Amino acid sequence: MVQEPKFIIVIGASAGGLNALCEVVAQLHEDIDAAIFVVLHLSRRGIGDYLRHRLQQNTVLRCSVVAEEMPIERGHIYVAVPDYHLIVKKGVCKVGDGVEENRWRPSIDVLFRSAAVAYGERVIGVILTGLMDDGTAGMIAIKRCGGLSVVQDPNEAEYPEMPLSVLNNISVDYSLPLSQIGYVLFQFMETKQFLDTPVPEDVIREAEIAEKVATGIDVVQQVSEGQAVYSCPDCGGSLWELGEIGQRRFRCHIGHVYTELDLLIKEQETIEKTLWVALRMMEERKHLLNRLASESTSKGLLTMARDHKKRAGDLQNHIDILKGILFKIKID
Repeated sequence: MVQEPKFIIVIGASAGGLNALCEVVAQLHEDIDAAIFVVLHLSRRGIGDYLRHRLQQNTVLRCSVVAEEMPIERGHIYVAVPDYHLIVKKGVCKVGDGVEENRWRPSIDVLFRSAAVAYGERVIGVILTGLMDDGTAGMIAIKRCGGLSVVQDPNEAEYPEMPLSVLNNISVDYSLPLSQIGYVLFQFMETKQFLDTPVPEDVIREAEIAEKVATGIDVVQQVSEGQAVYSCPDCGGSLWELGEIGQRRFRCHIGHVYTELDLLIKEQETIEKTLWVALRMMEERKHLLNRLASESTSKGLLTMARDHKKRAGDLQNHIDILKGILFKIKID
């Protein structure tokens, strides 16, 4: 018979996170009354089993890569499948193939938010070393549902951006060195008093969007402050502003979601791709003009040949300018 845990621990990490995760899970005792869920930003190909193996070498708890739908068991560590979201429901966890959040799938925010909706005050969120700010919105959801927030001390994190983002946006319960996280988790689970904190409706709706239970313009409008002036860089649809306390995000009705920083990066990537396409088309057009000039010359159509040559030369000037812009974007 499956023994459901009293607490749910969700852990998110990115750059530098493998060693940090190993150190944290090594502190967890076999009698822990919790199930642990892990999202680590790594390659989309075949890294899930490797991560499970590395964690298993450092813990007495059983580690598994999440399958299509698995019961949640006490004393079990569940690892996200590469390129799939890890979603926690009441009594089960499963994989989700929804769109990326913060340019990631699996997304830490998706895991944290789904756990907060399913288990409320029983959730403990932990953010370790990493770049950018995936996990901040999810940690805000955990706090709003009455759960505990823990971040690795940025002063010792190999990459402090993710812990700093959480610290800069909400009042965190604990900012700790890795060596103390396990102790604090056990202390909290032994002394936690439940207050029946309700799960906010907008958090529930966002969790449903990530799970693809609810999608559409009307759904996004219900959780937003209003339509933004920006378009989604992935699908071109309109973006709506999500102005929750501590962090501003943008979501389209397909499900793509960005923090302001992620949107800035994604827009730059889109601009660069668009300019490379334009450069390719201009090079092809120049080649065609030069070819027409050669054919016109061979036919004795010298005026037409000069016109094609001039247009090709003008186009080469534009190409040189565009190359300069592209190289500057790379440097910046």
